[in-house]
Amino acid sequence: MTNEKDLIAPQLAEFVTGLGHDDIPADVRTRAGYLILDAVGIALASTQYDFAHRTLTALSGFGAGDGQVIGFGTGLPLRDAVMMNALLIHGLDYDDTHVAGVIHATSAAFPAALGMAADRRLTGREMLSGFIAGMEVSTRLASVAKGGFHQVGFHPTGMIGVFACAMIAGRLTGLNAAQLADAQGIALSMASGSMEFLQDGAWTKRMHPGWAGVGGITAAAMAKAGFIGPKAVYEGRFGLFPIYLDKEHMQAVDMSLATADLGRVWEINNVAIKPIPACHFTHGCADAAMALRAEHGLKPEDIASIRALVPAGVHKTVCEPIETKQTPQNSYDAQFSIPWAVASGLLHGRFGLADLTQEALNDAATLALAGKVTCEDYPDAPFPKYYSGEVIVTLKDGRVLTHREEVNRGNPDRPLTSDDIETKFFENATTAVSQDRATQIRDAVLGLDDLADAHDLASLLAGNPA
Repeated sequence: MTNEKDLIAPQLAEFVTGLGHDDIPADVRTRAGYLILDAVGIALASTQYDFAHRTLTALSGFGAGDGQVIGFGTGLPLRDAVMMNALLIHGLDYDDTHVAGVIHATSAAFPAALGMAADRRLTGREMLSGFIAGMEVSTRLASVAKGGFHQVGFHPTGMIGVFACAMIAGRLTGLNAAQLADAQGIALSMASGSMEFLQDGAWTKRMHPGWAGVGGITAAAMAKAGFIGPKAVYEGRFGLFPIYLDKEHMQAVDMSLATADLGRVWEINNVAIKPIPACHFTHGCADAAMALRAEHGLKPEDIASIRALVPAGVHKTVCEPIETKQTPQNSYDAQFSIPWAVASGLLHGRFGLADLTQEALNDAATLALAGKVTCEDYPDAPFPKYYSGEVIVTLKDGRVLTHREEVNRGNPDRPLTSDDIETKFFENATTAVSQDRATQIRDAVLGLDDLADAHDLASLLAGNPA
């Protein structure tokens, strides 16, 4: 029988409870601040969209509370506010991705850290260290599956995010290591996230990180009260990986990645910030299409056919079924469509929020070009290290033009600079707030180490006076 201390959950619990703020290198804390800044900008931009207003209407039906909602100035019960804020961050699919884990870790971890720290009037340092601890947990756990969850229809942002949120909530409410181990066991029964939204562009993916926050906070509270969770959370007979992965993908699992180099190697540095508001799997081909347009000044009427090469592991997500991907019915369809990303890049030289409006989705020229795009395997793709893409355009005069993006923009090996991230933040934030308020938010987020009370940050983000 496996010694309990050799199990993953107790090791992660010891790490989270034992991590001091000063144990975290300064560059890691700085990087965490920029991840939060990026998330906040996206959340503010999301307040301008219908999905956000409909979700707020639904959650407001449960009553008011002290939890503050980014950009809306609305007070909801703590867990509902966390769910709403996470939905705002993830709602435009513009939020960051941990590359190896293929998980949107910040969208679950930050709302939980903000909500718990604000509720308990903790310092910015306490909030930041809790956030970083949670990020280290979720990115490692997601990496264990090596992209396998997506292949069997599960979305790891929600499934894995619940464990990170349980750790964050537990740390910020003073749980000891044994209680945090129990919290993970309890969270196992709350891990969820179906990929069925891919079939019709449904909105459900947007709620996954927020539901992880609700589950994680609940699991931590139950563990604190003495509720007992199973011990072999991840590796047991009915643990996370054996029950959510089939036999084929279990063969690729590496459980050691869950705890490898904890406190020495910081996975938060391997989180990629998106330059394009769409599934990260589309970025290589989108950039390749833009490059072809810039280099050759292509006209759609001159194009006979287009082949998009993508890693085999992403076909189910962004290429299938091809007929649906060629004619997206809504913005979410388009954000998970290689044909739409390529057509937008070739036709407009961009793939941005402007290409996801209903007017854009009805554009006959873009639809016609997307209908010429087929998907094939990118040979020897270095996935999931890179979300590579290649676009091959055959012209009606017989010429063949090609461009390959092996290392996608925003990847840790080709990162956005701090200036790039701030530019993206202001572009997103100022769709909802003034330049002056956006500047105030930026300064507060990047100055978390000096923040006396996280409640002040929550108030600023919500638009309420402190």
